[in-house]
Amino acid sequence: MENIYTEEFIFDMFVKTGALLKGHFKLSSGLHSDTYLQCAKVSQYPHYNTLLAYIIASQFRDEKNDVVIGPALGGIALAYQVARELGIRSIFAERDKDKKMALRRGFSIEPKERVLVVEDVITTGASIKEIIKIVQKSGGKLIGVASIVNRSNDVVLAKNQYSILNIEAPIYKPEKCPLCQKKIPITSPGSKHI
Repeated sequence: MENIYTEEFIFDMFVKTGALLKGHFKLSSGLHSDTYLQCAKVSQYPHYNTLLAYIIASQFRDEKNDVVIGPALGGIALAYQVARELGIRSIFAERDKDKKMALRRGFSIEPKERVLVVEDVITTGASIKEIIKIVQKSGGKLIGVASIVNRSNDVVLAKNQYSILNIEAPIYKPEKCPLCQKKIPITSPGSKHI
């Protein structure tokens, strides 16, 4: 089935749920921005999460996927729901004691398993790159990368990459951040900084 939901419809979903925030934010990547997308505020509504997962799953339905993996925390609920839509297994990677992404809790990727990686928001793609390495070390085959939001259209993580919503939001290195220079208070809403 064709995706009938426009970027405008999805963007409105973020606005209605209060998931699109403006201010001065330290992103999980350590970079700063005046825009933050709190996908958890959208995902708290199961019907929205189901819809977003359906849109992603529809892009990869013909790929004969075996497993969907997402990074903790942001990708867990989405990976689960995309896997449910595809009728396959869902796992997640999380940071170990060395703060590196790892498969834990008995999760594994078998050699030659076809793997779809999903994330809520892509900024630099660092977490996804770590997961891709896990897939490769396990002998799995990366089928594609999907996200709800891509904040950085120049980050290419896979040949088959799809984002529902593409948003141009400025990001700054801390030492060059105009918001810091204006002494605007900063917040760190991402899970990495809790």
